[in-house]
Amino acid sequence: MSEQHTNTEGNQHDGEHADVYDFQAIQDKWLPVWDELKPFAAGKAGDPRPRKYILDMFPYPSGDLHMGHAEAFCFGDAVARYWRGQGFDVLHPIGWDSFGLPAENAAIKRGIDPREWTYANIDQQKTSFRTYAPSFDWDRVLHTSDPEYYKWNQWLFLKMYEKGLAYRKASWVNWDPVDQTVLANEQVLDDGTSERSGAVVVKKKLTQWYFKITDYADRLLDDLNQLEGSWPSKVLSMQRNWIGRSIGAEVDFEVEGYDEKVKVFTTRPDTLFGATFMVVAPDADLAADLVTGATPEIQAEFQTYLTAVQKTSEVDRQSAEREKTGMFIGRYAINPVNGERLPIWTADYVLADYGHGAVMAVPAHDQRDLDFAKTFDLSIRIVVDTTQAVTDVVPVIALDDNGDPIEPFDIESIDPAVTGKALGGEGRLTNSGPLNGMSKSNAIKKAIELLEERGTGRAAKTYRLRDWLISRQRYWGTPIPILHGEDGELIPVSEDQLPVKLPSSEGLDLKPKGASPLGAAEAWASVTDPDTGRKLRRDPDTMDTFVDSSWYFLRFLSAQDNTQAFDPAEADKWAPVDQYVGGVEHAILHLLYARFITKVLFDLGYVNFTEPFSAVLNQGMVLLDGSKMSKSKGNLVEFDSELKQHGADALRLTLAFAGPPEEDIDWADVSVQGSAKFLARAWRVAKDVTSAPDANWSKGDQALRRHTHRFLAEVPGLSESFKFNVVIARLMELTNVTRKAIDSGAGPADPAVREAAEVIAVALNMFAPYTAEDMWNRLGYPATVATVTWRKADPTLLVADQVTAVVQVDGKLRAKLEVSPKISGDDLKALALDAEGIQRSLAGREIVNVIVRAPKLVNIATKPAE
Repeated sequence: MSEQHTNTEGNQHDGEHADVYDFQAIQDKWLPVWDELKPFAAGKAGDPRPRKYILDMFPYPSGDLHMGHAEAFCFGDAVARYWRGQGFDVLHPIGWDSFGLPAENAAIKRGIDPREWTYANIDQQKTSFRTYAPSFDWDRVLHTSDPEYYKWNQWLFLKMYEKGLAYRKASWVNWDPVDQTVLANEQVLDDGTSERSGAVVVKKKLTQWYFKITDYADRLLDDLNQLEGSWPSKVLSMQRNWIGRSIGAEVDFEVEGYDEKVKVFTTRPDTLFGATFMVVAPDADLAADLVTGATPEIQAEFQTYLTAVQKTSEVDRQSAEREKTGMFIGRYAINPVNGERLPIWTADYVLADYGHGAVMAVPAHDQRDLDFAKTFDLSIRIVVDTTQAVTDVVPVIALDDNGDPIEPFDIESIDPAVTGKALGGEGRLTNSGPLNGMSKSNAIKKAIELLEERGTGRAAKTYRLRDWLISRQRYWGTPIPILHGEDGELIPVSEDQLPVKLPSSEGLDLKPKGASPLGAAEAWASVTDPDTGRKLRRDPDTMDTFVDSSWYFLRFLSAQDNTQAFDPAEADKWAPVDQYVGGVEHAILHLLYARFITKVLFDLGYVNFTEPFSAVLNQGMVLLDGSKMSKSKGNLVEFDSELKQHGADALRLTLAFAGPPEEDIDWADVSVQGSAKFLARAWRVAKDVTSAPDANWSKGDQALRRHTHRFLAEVPGLSESFKFNVVIARLMELTNVTRKAIDSGAGPADPAVREAAEVIAVALNMFAPYTAEDMWNRLGYPATVATVTWRKADPTLLVADQVTAVVQVDGKLRAKLEVSPKISGDDLKALALDAEGIQRSLAGREIVNVIVRAPKLVNIATKPAE
């Protein structure tokens, strides 16, 4: 050892020869051994074991590891070590998600190359990981910012482009005014701010690259059914809501003086007769087209309104509390079911990317339409009777589905124009011509039939999901492998020219300014076609870093293979991932994109599965005094300091013991010192064993053996349901029972003590690998305990030789008896009545009834003796 230090028992000594538990000495002893043995290298030739792929969400190198990393990798490693102990060849790799804005912003702040900042942080995290000792296969490490990795991002892009799934178009996009780059919809938080910079996101019209994820919307939604029970229900719900499939009809509206028909999607085609106006999103292309040719006054008013809307977040635009704004644009649409002229308005409560950017407004039955209609004094018409009132006010005679008259309703009691509340829910159609009297569901079907017969509409689906915007106007990312001709032609870079490497950042101004810095790297951006001599330019944008992480689990299978993104044969062996571990904050973005890319690769014939992760485990957050840790708040617990003060094992054990993985942990409520004391106690159990490794366990203390085998029987089920805190509680119980056997029972030479100590060491490896390894070594075995297969419980030792029978008198506990589990009811009754405590309780009482449930319960009912 290089230095003296304090161990958990308060002594100082050279740990190599110590007789007391010293975490630092143990760490120093075993790290180099594991480095030499490489016990976690997976997929060795000829390995006959079944395979398991356990994967942690790889970290971003924003600095050293923090407590969130400590928790996540604690759980992921417990899973990996458990399955190794069950006889599996476990693949458990690690890499770094190393492209992205944080590195670029940090480099700008420090005046350095993003590479320098990124790889320095990776080196620091690697050092911390080595000490923390997750069971990674260190021969498969990847960094997404390496050309050897992002070459295959570009390859994937080209495959998507060939398939028609990568395309470029001009559209309104989310713009981060601080980071000066576009954001995907998923990167805009619920409050309308950027998840990156925190700035309020605005709309900007740009030409951008997209992946056509909407082509896979149905599959992404329907395939969630196969993940029920193995993914958290919360995550499944979040994915379903984000995809947001709506079923209804697409309706064609003619517009006076406009050559093209306007398509409107509605989930309620049954309410077409109730449409009294149309609303177009101001930032939809349709709005600009319809305003063209209007009076100069309307055009000027529209431009002013559009400018104001672009400064408003989508969250604000959708707020029910916000006062409705809008303007009439001087045009009329024709309702295809009744020929009525509908005035066309533009209003910010309609979004450009919903349906076709236009809605038919039915104010009587939609609250936002109603609020708008009341604000601008527009017509409101009821077409669904949602009451059972019989006042004869409405003159229309409505018929039900059987053709029988429906009693008219009291319009005054429900009129939205009066109440200000739109009518929702079920009801019968009224004021709707051929739909009158029908229920909602039947009217929807009939309305679609009428539209299709007339050629003015059709059944349709729409989705909340929008195509994935992947281009970013920043430097530190994967260059998009497209060349641009002077005539606007798009020319894919040939695969044999990959990777298109990032140029050096030297001389480039990386500060965000709305255009990618790569465009200014003239020597890189300007290209001459060697065959034709014509001038071309490289696409200046880089890819969203979620492209990097959408398929990285496959790259781990062939991390050192420079000839292909991954070997399909290796994917057949290992994938999909059996257990994925990470934070719920990635429930939409990352998981959705990974699912999409997997389905694309399936369609291209590269993989034989359609879902990337068979099971997902989300861990909670590590808090301090009820709040998320933050340097700015001054409530940060430093991972490195905890590691140095208490050691990796105590830190890992504390996190796993604090509660179920999915729950948050408050560091103020846990005890690392308590974990350290338990580890010292377990370590001393192994140290005190004096029997030889070949001792005959069957001749040992049977009571202790029963404890040991009950542990072996119970812990696999607990581990596979992620009840790691309960597993640790059982380990503590077994350690205490074994300690008692050593000190006051069978003694350290008893074979049952050795058996228990070995079981403790093997199971403790899940949470405290250093301590477990040292215990295993002291028990006389070579490294490494991490590769030892768990023993199976002996069923003969699971049958108790005695059980505790409870004896109650008038419902109150009066005695406990140790009896054979095979005792008869009569014998148990006799023992109970003869028990001294029961005799005292029965004094002066008459027995009314005795209920016996052998072997565990006797209940005696009494009354006062006469």
